[in-house]
Amino acid sequence: MKSLEELKKLREESINNMEMRNTDKEIRVVVGMATCGIAAGARPVLNSFVEEIAKRNIKNVEVVQTGCIGMCTYEPIVEVFYPDKEKVTYVHIDAEKAKRIVAQHLVNGNVVKEYTVGSLEK
Repeated sequence: MKSLEELKKLREESINNMEMRNTDKEIRVVVGMATCGIAAGARPVLNSFVEEIAKRNIKNVEVVQTGCIGMCTYEPIVEVFYPDKEKVTYVHIDAEKAKRIVAQHLVNGNVVKEYTVGSLEK
């Protein structure tokens, strides 16, 4: 820190990141962060979701982490929950795919089907 302004900016970013983890949001994004997920690259995925949602100033989405989702070979895994809808499970996600999920699914409501667990069955 070199100035009070830098400290204020850091504080504001921290508050925004904590607000994103608030549990009373409409949409929930869950990133698998067990050792299998972390080893496969889940940390940059989680960070990408947090940064992209903050950049777009999306207020109705919470981003949380969980332990093992149970499909280790498909890590990094992200699950998206909307109220009254079936969850969407995304597999083999990286930071760029996370940005696309934010843009298409969270902003526009369109599931990115080629990233879902269902796309593996074809």
